[in-house]
Amino acid sequence: MLERGLDTVFGNPGSNELPFLQDMPEGIRYVLGLHEGVVVGMADGYAQATGRPTLVNLHSASGTGNAMGALTNACNSHTPLVVTAGQQVRATVGPEPMLANVSAPALTSPLTKWAGEPLCAQDVPRMLDQALWEATTGSRGPTYVSVPYDDWDRESADNDDFLLPRRVVEGLRLPPEHLREIAGGLGSARRPGLVLGSEVDAVGANAACRELAELLGADVWVAPSPYRLPFPNRHPLFRGVLPASERGVRAALDGNDVVLVLGAPVFRYHQYEPDRYLSDGTALLHVTEDPQEAARAPFGISFVAGLTATAQALVDALVEQRGGTRPAPPATWTVPPTAPEPVDGVFHPGAVFEVLRGTAPAETAYVVESTSTNGDFWRHMDLREPGSYFWPASGGLGFGLPAAVGVKLARPDRPVVAVVGDGSANYGITALWTAAQYRVPVVFVILKNGTYGALRWFSGMLGTGEVPGLDVPGIDFLSIARGYGVPAAAAGTAEELAELVRQGIAADGPTLVEVRTELTTP
Repeated sequence: MLERGLDTVFGNPGSNELPFLQDMPEGIRYVLGLHEGVVVGMADGYAQATGRPTLVNLHSASGTGNAMGALTNACNSHTPLVVTAGQQVRATVGPEPMLANVSAPALTSPLTKWAGEPLCAQDVPRMLDQALWEATTGSRGPTYVSVPYDDWDRESADNDDFLLPRRVVEGLRLPPEHLREIAGGLGSARRPGLVLGSEVDAVGANAACRELAELLGADVWVAPSPYRLPFPNRHPLFRGVLPASERGVRAALDGNDVVLVLGAPVFRYHQYEPDRYLSDGTALLHVTEDPQEAARAPFGISFVAGLTATAQALVDALVEQRGGTRPAPPATWTVPPTAPEPVDGVFHPGAVFEVLRGTAPAETAYVVESTSTNGDFWRHMDLREPGSYFWPASGGLGFGLPAAVGVKLARPDRPVVAVVGDGSANYGITALWTAAQYRVPVVFVILKNGTYGALRWFSGMLGTGEVPGLDVPGIDFLSIARGYGVPAAAAGTAEELAELVRQGIAADGPTLVEVRTELTTP
């Protein structure tokens, strides 16, 4: 662990895990979460913010089961988590005693890239090392290892020292003929378009993609349901987030004759609005680091290659085509719309985001989990810095509060604000305890409208009318936060909200701000 830089463990232990935690060496931090979904959510945010693999320690099958919802997000965001779980004593697993993890390697499928349980105790170090490289090689993602708890008392193998200097080196570069194919298509396009996925931000390809867009003067869209920020949303070339439906994507890209998708699936739809994938005359090229994304794309030409290297190579090719001329940065950026003023202490969500935009520093990282207000978030915020936006990649609720804790632990140099709906907050509410215990200075902003806003929107789309289970009234987040040790206050005006945000950012521990909001649609 120490050799590989795994210096932080996020966990919720049970009896099977105690031998692993015994005599933990200096230099390793253990971060306790009160529920396994929160544990994985914190680790997910931490790993995304650091860009490095992170170790998670769960309890056997039951703890792993509690974490599965959070694993859906980590799977879809390609987050490199190494998830470990304790197994019963090796000699007793067959008769399935209490707390045995039956068929452990199959338990997390298909949410993990790879899973295993060592056939003998001496294989534990090698298998953990394999889990790390599996998580970080190629298209990244979570892995899972189940370890019988009596294995930790065994002597290591004579050859284990060979593991420590081991490295896996990969280079995913497109051959010149394929780069020429993409560059030629873009360079000759009448109206090129770029669709940038969240992986652009995850692998640090933001600057190269921005320069590529400016060279081409391309329309820039963010791929549907983004979980990171691949492009500044106030840049004059930014056209918005693509709708998550066949009809919406076709309409948005209708004017583009060549579209290059970088770092996203083609496409990740949500609403069922069937249509032709693209208009006649629109050609689509696709670059991804995930071979499975390339294989399952139903249209376009897919190339499996590194995003940063490919974007930079395309920039170099186009600059050479144009005699070495590089684009000037934009002289002006777009201005967000003005939001309505709060009425009787109830905010339009855009008014909340307007306050955040004007109050929080420009480098603030936002962890957002409020589906019904997300459209307003993109319309009203000014996000320019890489690593400024995190969202549950699979739509699995419970990410926002814990991921914000993980992001702040990973990036103590940046302010972190969590914007979470009152419906979503309850899924990961125990993250407040961890934030309080470890003095993690996150500003938690709870948008309270008393209902599952996204479900109300979908009920209209699907024509279901009023159905049970759409409202969540009567939750006192101020009392809940204080009960977990987090100072909390409500804001009824824009001035009060701004002052509470300023105080929260300056604090040396967490703060929760409750804001009543009107119901809006995604």
